[in-house]
Amino acid sequence: MLDLKFIRQNPEVVKAGALKKRVECDVDRILELDVESRTLGQSIDAMRQEQRSAGKTIATASDGERPALLERQRSLKTELKGSEERQTELKGELEGLLLRVPNVPADEVPEGRDDTDNVEISRFGEPRQFEFEPWSHIEIGEAQGWLDIERGARLAGSRNYVLLGDLSLLEGAVMRYALDSMVSKGFMPMSVPTLVRTETMVGTGYFPGGEDQAYRCDERDDLCLVGTAEVPVTAFHQGEILKCSDLPKRFVALSTCYRREAGTYGKDTKGLYRVHQFLKVEQVILDVADAARSLEHHRSILHNAEELLRSLELSYRVVNVCGGDLGQPQIQKFDIETWMPSRENYGETHSASRFHSFQARRLGLRYRGEDGRVEYCHTLNNTVAASSRMLIALLENHQLADGRVHVPEPLRPYLGGRDVLGVAVR
Repeated sequence: MLDLKFIRQNPEVVKAGALKKRVECDVDRILELDVESRTLGQSIDAMRQEQRSAGKTIATASDGERPALLERQRSLKTELKGSEERQTELKGELEGLLLRVPNVPADEVPEGRDDTDNVEISRFGEPRQFEFEPWSHIEIGEAQGWLDIERGARLAGSRNYVLLGDLSLLEGAVMRYALDSMVSKGFMPMSVPTLVRTETMVGTGYFPGGEDQAYRCDERDDLCLVGTAEVPVTAFHQGEILKCSDLPKRFVALSTCYRREAGTYGKDTKGLYRVHQFLKVEQVILDVADAARSLEHHRSILHNAEELLRSLELSYRVVNVCGGDLGQPQIQKFDIETWMPSRENYGETHSASRFHSFQARRLGLRYRGEDGRVEYCHTLNNTVAASSRMLIALLENHQLADGRVHVPEPLRPYLGGRDVLGVAVR
């Protein structure tokens, strides 16, 4: 959420940011409500002051004066009640509109409508050139008896799957390696709920606007399944005032993630690329409200993910996400896209985002600075590894001519020291 004072002082900047993100929001109506609410607030304060003063006057008034004063008190009470009800309505409408206002994107965010307009800023490695006809991860997984999509769909519907044998172990190896790598960098490991309250989804910027992507429990419980551990981890200190000396806080969490993939009917229906359930290791940073430090953190969390991909011998590129593909909360986002032979293209595997105080303001997440002032924190997050898409990249890029799969060196300790998985099947 943007500071209302900032919107009041920079309405054209906010409008331009929303236009760049292709997000509809009514800044003019927000300003109208703001003026009316503040004016009404002054009137309410004046009426309350009059009530307090009149109480003292009535106590010392003569018998002839008291009836008129009492009548004025009754009239004032009615008027005050109506004004307070109106102020509640104004605040409700204003808050609803403020939740729809997107964060203002950084100047470095490129113009564009969707992911086809994202701008490549770096690249590592080259797509592997095969001396044989490569298989897709589906073909490898099914030939080895590692992947069962048919039974997964029978159990839970489309875009679900079952991993068996070495592929299940490989998933665990990748996740544990990603988690251990971040712990070795000083990140605090966390195990967090994957069911959170609606207010937590609102606080992290996923609601309103992302309800169609989330799995929600019935209204009795008011709980949602998270699409990323970012949600509970970022909200962990919700409503608290942290010590400046305790910042930055660096967290990492491995969790199951759930996404409806609404609006993707007929898109990426085969295999593991776009599924409803997967595992993910997520890194989150909370720090002081300093734009330069946030940018440093943004680069560092991006580097963490790149370092992991390089260690796994995977080729990738980094793109600067354009305005139209940028979510409501982000100041800026860098995506990492890893080479996937079956797609004959790069596929998104990581998203590194910085938010400044957008999420913290919604969450009431603050810190007390060295000067004693209380400020909202800055927040950032990035994927370390998402299981389903990492498995695509590993199987397809490290397949051998006989259908077995080469294991990159960092994963071998998690797989009993093996350097190859599977048996010859072609």
